[in-house]
Amino acid sequence: MRDTLVIQSHRSPLPYPWIARCLASVSDWCALNQYEYRFLGDELFDGVPGRLLEKTQDQAVIASDLARLLVLQGALNEGYQAVIWLDADFLIFDPVAFVLPESPYAVGREVWVQQDKNDKLKVYKKVHNALLMFRRGNSFLDFYADTAQRLLARNQGRVPPQFIGPKLLTAIHNVVVLPVLETAGMLSPLVIKDMLRGEGPAMDLFVAYSPQPIAAANLCISSCRNNAVSNREMEQLIDALPGVSVSQSA
Repeated sequence: MRDTLVIQSHRSPLPYPWIARCLASVSDWCALNQYEYRFLGDELFDGVPGRLLEKTQDQAVIASDLARLLVLQGALNEGYQAVIWLDADFLIFDPVAFVLPESPYAVGREVWVQQDKNDKLKVYKKVHNALLMFRRGNSFLDFYADTAQRLLARNQGRVPPQFIGPKLLTAIHNVVVLPVLETAGMLSPLVIKDMLRGEGPAMDLFVAYSPQPIAAANLCISSCRNNAVSNREMEQLIDALPGVSVSQSA
């Protein structure tokens, strides 16, 4: 029986060069730990029911939130002991410290720092699905996948952003307290900019609200798409963080 499989996906061509560096960091981490690695293109969506794929045709992120669950289910059915999903913009900058937990499943930690309507910094502490880990026999993946499909089917009109991703996971976490891999973080634009300066109030809040130091993080491609962080700043951030592969291709 096979051991551990890591899955990533993105459409080609990649929109920013720094994403290739993120992919390379994950590939290197897999090699370090002797995990199998699988990269998917649009075939990621092959298992999504047609009615739901049509419903989310203009919201690829929503479709991806479901597709990753179905792909992970399929991988467990192939015989893997553990399966991991990592977003394409997920960077592992300290591969030795980035260790999978012994729990049956796990999600990532989101400590999001942004300005409120009064321009004061506010922290939102949630969980995210940029990292998902499921071991064989876990009790959560089938429930999560079924719940996500039922919510999508019942929703009328345009699907809210993060509807079956971080929003659903965080709602469940607030009730039952999901296992969280605290070293798998997420960086908001304000935190990224403070990290580039080496200090700042957003970074201070991020550190204060993070249960432990992160070894990897989702860099949020949306931050580049909405011009909150430039492509050059992302490259500089990757250069600044320790333990990053210098490879420019996955």
